[in-house]
Amino acid sequence: MLSHTILKRALELERAIPAFNVPYLPMIEPVAEAIKREDTVAFVEVARPEWEKFESKSIEAVHEEFSRVADTEFVRLHLDHIPVIDEDNRRVDYLSLIKRAVDCGYHSVMVDGSRLPFDENVQATAEVVVLAHARGIPVEAELGAVLGHEATPQMSYEEILATRTGFTDPDEAERFVRETGCDWLSIAFGNIHGAISEALRHKQKVAATLDVNHLRQIRDRVGIPLVLHGGTGIATETLLDAVRNGIAKVNVGMDIRRVYEDHLESAGVEAAQQGVLERTRELLREHFRISGMSRDLLTDPA
Repeated sequence: MLSHTILKRALELERAIPAFNVPYLPMIEPVAEAIKREDTVAFVEVARPEWEKFESKSIEAVHEEFSRVADTEFVRLHLDHIPVIDEDNRRVDYLSLIKRAVDCGYHSVMVDGSRLPFDENVQATAEVVVLAHARGIPVEAELGAVLGHEATPQMSYEEILATRTGFTDPDEAERFVRETGCDWLSIAFGNIHGAISEALRHKQKVAATLDVNHLRQIRDRVGIPLVLHGGTGIATETLLDAVRNGIAKVNVGMDIRRVYEDHLESAGVEAAQQGVLERTRELLREHFRISGMSRDLLTDPA
């Protein structure tokens, strides 16, 4: 079953497909193994900052390792956050990066034009949709601004929430989906990324508060699976409430990255991989509550 169909099925079942970011190549094997052992479906994904600022090496290196260790009956490979303008305000050759992922066999891709004016975001996303859809690959886009990757935060999380800074506008979301043809939409409704800057990435992440009423307004306008970035630190019941109201994919990065880094520093790579395996299984069972659901998620409804 294609990744596009899996997320549609998740939306129908009111379940979320987790997508686990892998800033270190040795994380891929334990994440993929955890998904298989829990008999469910999920994504392994890599974003540009994870080979620029961590140790995932490259788009091709991640695909090669994924192909070596992952069972695609259970696991899909997603290219996360390819920005048009990155967190350091640099222009990125986004089409070239996405084409590399499409050519080497990623199952889905994301273009992030959220730092662009609306019309430019539409144009950039539509270009990627044409490129990816020609190969049968679904496209995730972002509208609004899921903050957290910036080296110097402009405001506290409390200020972000109080001012609704970056929140996705429901009317714009309807127009954006119609004009771009994107398959999934990452939105901002109180969620926040884990920090990736050297100065901030080891600090505790804030516990995000989600505005589910705002989410519901977007869901009712767009009719496609919605994506929550910044899944670490959200209480389980809060997350599941969002899933019941349109979220079909949830990105998790900092949670398992910290497990890997902590074990790596104290006990080495094998211990770090074991820690990631155990934590990923725990998240699938207790946080996402999708263990044993592979048949449901991979079967088209009658």
